[in-house]
Amino acid sequence: MSEQNDRHDRNDQPENPLRKELPAEVPAAPPEAGGTAQGQPGQAQTGRQRLVKGLWPPRFTRAQLIVALLLFGLGFGLAVQVASNSDTDSALRGARQEDLVRILDELDSRTQRLEDEKQGLEKQRSELQSSSDQAAEARKQTAEKEKQLGILAGTVAAEGPGITMTIEDTKGTVQADMLLDAIQELRAAGAEAIQVNGVRVVAGTYFTGSDKTVSVDGNKINAPYRFKVIGKPQDLEPALNIPGGVVQTLEKEQATVTVERSDKIIVDALRQGKRPDYARLSSQ
Repeated sequence: MSEQNDRHDRNDQPENPLRKELPAEVPAAPPEAGGTAQGQPGQAQTGRQRLVKGLWPPRFTRAQLIVALLLFGLGFGLAVQVASNSDTDSALRGARQEDLVRILDELDSRTQRLEDEKQGLEKQRSELQSSSDQAAEARKQTAEKEKQLGILAGTVAAEGPGITMTIEDTKGTVQADMLLDAIQELRAAGAEAIQVNGVRVVAGTYFTGSDKTVSVDGNKINAPYRFKVIGKPQDLEPALNIPGGVVQTLEKEQATVTVERSDKIIVDALRQGKRPDYARLSSQ
């Protein structure tokens, strides 16, 4: 009896007002074919799609742009260097056997000259250290060094073995820079004194040219150009005749080049010694 009264009391209680305000539950509509329901996450992307989305569109920072420019410059420099080396290697591969032997002999000669100069300096040092009269020995070496410097400066005449190179230029195609290249090649081969058409060549010598004229240190010279060179003939002549060297370059310009060896070449064109305006002997 008591249970029936309790059940009756619960049925008589009014319904919860919050429940009345909630709408009735509506079952979700099934997703349409070929798509996903609204509010549902999309299908999972593949690894390739995520990679493409991360790479495109590209996003560069300032630091990345600077690094890219530096890498581009480095790559360009390496490419130029490789191309230059390839051209040199191609020229050597295309050279004849006797030309390669001549180039190797020239390199050996330059190495030997440097070694001889080193031994000479070491000998002078030993003589100064072991001489009983170091003052007299020092004066002797100073006098000899003065003569050598006079030859290099062009203030004294010189004689010795060497070559005479004559360039005939009937077409007027020989330029000043070609003559300067000849001077540089001779110096590299060990030339100790040079004069061109009566003008002494020194360390500061320069060549200029205009309207088919050539000047040496401001002195106009005309063809034929005659070089008197003191040095070892066995080194000087091959240096001029190497493949692509002075003789071949001048012959391409339709000039005629003759080189003669001699046991005695006299270089007597002199230069006036110039006193420096600012440099003075140091006390140290």
